[in-house]
Amino acid sequence: MNVLKIRNEMRNGKSIFDLPLRVTYYARVSTEKDEQLNSLENQVQYYTELIQSKPNWTYVPGYIDEGISGTSTKKRDSFLQMISDAKAGRFDFIITKEISRFSRSTLDSIRYTQELLEHDVGVLFQNDNINTLDSDSEFRLVVMAGVAQDEVRKLSERLKFGFHQAIKNGHVLGNDKLWGYDKKDCVLTINEAEAQVVRRIFHLYANEQMGMRRISQKLYDEGFTSRRGNAFNVLTIRHILENPKYKGWYCANKSQTVDYRSKRKIFLDESEWVMYPDPSVPAIVSEELWDRANTLYKRRRAQMMSHQSAAEFHNRYSYSGKIICEEHGTSFYRQVLKSSKGEKEVWQCRVYRNRGRAACSAPQLRTTELDQIMARIFDQLIQDRSAVVDAVMNVIQAVPNEHDYRQDVVRLEAELSAIQAKKDRLLEMSIEGVLSTAEFKQRNDTFNQQLSQLERQMGNLKAEEEKSMISPERLGMIKTALEEELSFQNGVNSALVTTILDRIVVKKESTREEIHLDIYLKFGDPYGAVFDRGNSSFCITPPRSTIRKVTIKMI
Repeated sequence: MNVLKIRNEMRNGKSIFDLPLRVTYYARVSTEKDEQLNSLENQVQYYTELIQSKPNWTYVPGYIDEGISGTSTKKRDSFLQMISDAKAGRFDFIITKEISRFSRSTLDSIRYTQELLEHDVGVLFQNDNINTLDSDSEFRLVVMAGVAQDEVRKLSERLKFGFHQAIKNGHVLGNDKLWGYDKKDCVLTINEAEAQVVRRIFHLYANEQMGMRRISQKLYDEGFTSRRGNAFNVLTIRHILENPKYKGWYCANKSQTVDYRSKRKIFLDESEWVMYPDPSVPAIVSEELWDRANTLYKRRRAQMMSHQSAAEFHNRYSYSGKIICEEHGTSFYRQVLKSSKGEKEVWQCRVYRNRGRAACSAPQLRTTELDQIMARIFDQLIQDRSAVVDAVMNVIQAVPNEHDYRQDVVRLEAELSAIQAKKDRLLEMSIEGVLSTAEFKQRNDTFNQQLSQLERQMGNLKAEEEKSMISPERLGMIKTALEEELSFQNGVNSALVTTILDRIVVKKESTREEIHLDIYLKFGDPYGAVFDRGNSSFCITPPRSTIRKVTIKMI
């Protein structure tokens, strides 16, 4: 039955209950608490009985969403399924409790009811006494939905006010399972058994300057585990180190809700956090130790972030993530061993690093050994070095200079001229007495800073332009360097390893004296290699067993 026909019937004195309609319902609660779920059961029972009690109506099973807010419809699966079924013509009428059950967003409420009407489906908001099949329903819907939306805004404001009042009254909000504390009735007390771990973490990090992975391993070796009996996660250790509560400080305003409807949050810079000593938070470590640990953490983080990307940081070592222990299926990690002879870079299975030799028998690998075997494999791959060099040189010379440096120079020159003109006008205004001396100085200093910045940009731009120009001398240098690189006389280029090597599997039969490897490149069949540390040599088995083994004396 279409909407126009229904409205005509209602104008002629019939009620909605007199019309032959297929009727369903929509029920929702915003939390999963027992009292709310009981309310949901009551809604379901009520609407089922109501629909089935009307002789002219045909009952269509209802749609239910549990524990989902009405602020947005994005995650309400049953609601969205109901809209889809309505468009498919599976029912004519929906009964729901109130507008806020549909959505507390005015935009959503109006949009969905209009969509439903376009598909000849009406909605009865029972508590609000709005039937969208009535001709005047849209006006009342706008008013009521607007009120519902305003209630969400007021609720958000009331919650914020309540938080501030709770803090003023010495109530600690936030995580109820904060490591090192017990929390009851918004009051924190120190859990001494857990606090011992917190103090140990700060000592190992700030005083012994261990990394977080080492701390996790150290704690596990000392018998300290998480509440589930596992080794402490690195992320957990970081959160403990960063949390000002451990020095007895309150910390808030780390994030702000941008839109109370979408609940979208942004994380604020540390300079905008609200932090101060709080007598209601008992300190586990001293302020001096906490500050020292966080200064060290920020310095280490800055060093890591100075790399252009996380991938670049990971790939600065050519074998990172590429060596796999066959016994455990875990990666090898880089370690630098120091001795009287200097430093030596080695790679160790993660299980061995975390739990020792008893847990993993895989030997550690030396970077120098890996470099030599990779150089030999690459040497076998490159049959005609001169052809490779010539091909690369042709590509370099054929690449056009896509960047128009001249256009950038012209743009910067125009900006410099514009600022200089502003400086001249500023001087005239000062001479005419329009500006005070202080105001002239302030504006003039700003213009001077802008000029300095543009001049630096101009210098950098000209330097880049010079670098982009490939002279015959530079081409000759590139060719010489390329020929030297492909000779592998100075070992193997880490960028080449990163580009071509897929993974190295350390076989189970490996020992400290004889190491067996399967080496997989990003193309072709795998190579086999065996290190014989007793004879300082290794042999390579190229792809396909028909090719003979090659034994090389190590340098």
